[in-house]
Amino acid sequence: MPDADSLIGTISEVHGPVVMVSCERLPPLHRALCAYVKQERYLFEVHQHLDQNHLRAVTLNYTSGLRRGMPVYDTGGPLRVPVGSDCLGRLLDIFGAPLDGGAPLAVEEWRPIQSRPPPLADSTTLDGVLATGVKVMDLLCPFVRGGKTGLFGGAGVGKTVLVMEFMHAVAALHSGVSVFAGVGERIREGHELWHEMQAAGVMPQTLMIFGQMDESPGVRFRVGLSALTYAEYLRDTLGKEILFIMDNVFRFIQAGSEISSLLGRMPATVGYQPTLATEVAELEDRILSTRTGAITSVQAVYVPADDMTDPAVSAILGHLDTTVILSRSQAAKGIYPAVDPLASSSKLMDRHILGERHYAIAAGVREHLARYQELEDIIAMLGLEELSETDRRIVLRARKLQRYLTQPFYVAAQHSGIPGVAVSLEDTLDDCDAFLTGRYDELSEDRCYMRGSMKSGKP
Repeated sequence: MPDADSLIGTISEVHGPVVMVSCERLPPLHRALCAYVKQERYLFEVHQHLDQNHLRAVTLNYTSGLRRGMPVYDTGGPLRVPVGSDCLGRLLDIFGAPLDGGAPLAVEEWRPIQSRPPPLADSTTLDGVLATGVKVMDLLCPFVRGGKTGLFGGAGVGKTVLVMEFMHAVAALHSGVSVFAGVGERIREGHELWHEMQAAGVMPQTLMIFGQMDESPGVRFRVGLSALTYAEYLRDTLGKEILFIMDNVFRFIQAGSEISSLLGRMPATVGYQPTLATEVAELEDRILSTRTGAITSVQAVYVPADDMTDPAVSAILGHLDTTVILSRSQAAKGIYPAVDPLASSSKLMDRHILGERHYAIAAGVREHLARYQELEDIIAMLGLEELSETDRRIVLRARKLQRYLTQPFYVAAQHSGIPGVAVSLEDTLDDCDAFLTGRYDELSEDRCYMRGSMKSGKP
């Protein structure tokens, strides 16, 4: 129990997850407050000052047991989490408490989840391509090492599976570590993901932080910052390649919208909170690389009604270096990963960064796939035979390329029965060059589907 000096007031009202506190002095915004119910500590976060003696705070626990007149204490700072070198391989909640049934973390220090980004003098610029071993990504929308990548798609198009494969790639190819922030995950999804990570052998190099769907919106709103605090600790102490994954950023925005409504703020565009852009920037601006290590971020973003013009999607897009669009039509054709190669883009798609050969081959692949897309309606109505010889050749090569850019994943091997493969960028470029120049014109399309490099000889 805290001492009497930290007592700041009492609870005057409880409205769902929002608590109104009467106090003599107002603590600053985002300060963590606490109350005690039968020796159990309940945490709140200050979100609104109503007048000189009243504030509204959002609970970070369940509200059962809270009542009017209950004393409220000031913790002296924002929410802090325990960090330590034994955090890898663990499954934790927003407070750093174990969810995996293991022992509590050995605390080396307590870090506030809200802090300023490193000074610009200490940060480093984006540093080339981060290879993932996924053909379509490395070729057409390469990851920026130390940058931010967004996976955009509706429900059921494969965002989480792709995220898991990236975690496997960082561990296997770069000997790096992953920090996974499960924002608003269903309990079933989180449980399955945890066991799949263990089965794939990735968990020893992974830290998972969950704020689940049935928890307070305050938890879902802050779990991303809590996970980012652990990523910053690992970057500063290990100096390794850190992959920071958020699944799903849209649920973070939804939690902010819930809090905004509960606090009585007037909604803005399409019902979103008026502070949408600020909240997204507060999170995204801390994802930085320093001289000690790099944080590369991959963020799964649910696209409501598959509408890329949604204000939440637009707010996130402005912070990203690579945009990967997952298409429902690609998934319906059995093209996995269901990446739309024409809609996806990367800031690294520049001949001066990628080199002349990579840029030329990527442009050639895009041209073939774009021409095939233009001719699809004509083919459906009149048939392939009505096309000119040049267009027919482009279409046949584009269909082979489309199937070649599929790939079996390590993390999906137990479900698909196909062993996972990682393909080096050099092999991908060689294979695509061979497709574009006609060296595989005699090959059937099914021999290009769901395989690794064409050099492997395995169908």
